[in-house]
Amino acid sequence: MLNKVMIANRGEIAVRIMRACKELNIPTVAVYSDADRNSLFTKYADEKYNIGKNPASMSYLRKDKLIDVALESGADGIHPGYGFLAENAEFAGMCKSNGIEFIGPPVSAMELMCSKIDSKKSMKAAGVHVVPGVSEAISDHERAKDIAHEIGYPVMLKASAGGGGIGIQMVENETVMEGSLESVRRLSKSSFGDDSVFIEKFIPNPRHIEFQVIGDKQGHMIHVCERECSVQRRHQKLIEETPSCALDQDMRAEMGEQAVLVANTAGYYNAGTCEFMFKEGEYFFLEMNTRLQVEHPITEMITGVDLAREQLRVASGLELEYGQEDIRPRGHSIECRINAEDPLNNFLPAPGRISKYAEPSGPGIRVDSGVYEGFTIPPYYDSMIAKLIVWAEDRPRAIERMKRALWEYQIFGVRHNIPFHEVVMNEPVFKRGEYDTSYIPRYKIMEKVVDYVNAQKSARGGARIAAALSAAGAYVNAYCGQQ
Repeated sequence: MLNKVMIANRGEIAVRIMRACKELNIPTVAVYSDADRNSLFTKYADEKYNIGKNPASMSYLRKDKLIDVALESGADGIHPGYGFLAENAEFAGMCKSNGIEFIGPPVSAMELMCSKIDSKKSMKAAGVHVVPGVSEAISDHERAKDIAHEIGYPVMLKASAGGGGIGIQMVENETVMEGSLESVRRLSKSSFGDDSVFIEKFIPNPRHIEFQVIGDKQGHMIHVCERECSVQRRHQKLIEETPSCALDQDMRAEMGEQAVLVANTAGYYNAGTCEFMFKEGEYFFLEMNTRLQVEHPITEMITGVDLAREQLRVASGLELEYGQEDIRPRGHSIECRINAEDPLNNFLPAPGRISKYAEPSGPGIRVDSGVYEGFTIPPYYDSMIAKLIVWAEDRPRAIERMKRALWEYQIFGVRHNIPFHEVVMNEPVFKRGEYDTSYIPRYKIMEKVVDYVNAQKSARGGARIAAALSAAGAYVNAYCGQQ
């Protein structure tokens, strides 16, 4: 087993990894920027080291500094969490060259899967169902037009090194191809240092379904079921659930086998996620995220598999504790991402001091958070406050439990997106499970959120205030200046 683990990340994911380490009796090391000096994860760790100023480029993205801290502290493992350097093959290679175990996949698998062009070529050759397109870097707009005519408009331009919804643009016809290609190439270069762009068929309004995989260094690879991630805004996930309403048992098994094929083709071990588009009974492999995902708790809730624990065991050279036959999902789980952002103002981040904070609790409720009452959410990083996860015996009861949990959740002092989640949990299309990635604009969810919050404001001071001011009432109070 690893002797000491440094977590090269912050916030709730750092706390999550430290909890897994604690149960395995592995001491932990936190690294933090000036802004995170008083963060929850620094209080939880056994040791902590300041690594620089507030911007991530001067702290959490300092590969050399992170390696120095690991060596100084005696950490023989580094867990990258997600974001920052989690999918950075160069950093993983630096860990290896310094005798530190990178708690993730091998460098070769990361290099392959981080290039969407190379990964599409490899997966297509292995028999994986990929999105129709051409797996080559495109820089000439005439060549781009020829390819688009060949596969048919509309098409998608995608940055080969992209991620997080960045470097993706739909092109409807050839008149805008030249400008769109140059725009995506510039954005890709500035965001990822690589202007390689490829073209694939645009599939309108699919469902976004991903499969969790995990494998060990002895060659055992399994999938741990799927997650439905179709409630998105600008390619950013907001709500996830498992199992997906769209899959029957046969399709689930088939797609799970494809996910394992993807991982084995890449020579993968540790945890990863294979993302698919699904529409009208057909599915296409999109990409593989070579890390633990934000939404991993819902998989843990229905299977009982502690994914972070398995990551640590695999990194220590141990075999998986599970075979495919041991994965027997039960019930239904939903996750809502609770962010310090303003859904009435285009989801702009809303950092600030949390003046009052109370998490929901009770049967089937889990909260993965990195904040506490009195904590100031800094403006320099992701605005996530917590992940609210529920489990119940079936989907209708899981939705009702999430509604109750949202009602209980009290966050004062900062604006947040709880009203958005309350609206979705009560929305008929979502409740029927008939949504896809176009759900938010197609059903005017943001307009419904505005109406909902305004109705709560109108109820303030009236006879119905006690019933009206639920968890969304805390949000309304933030707007109205009450504490």
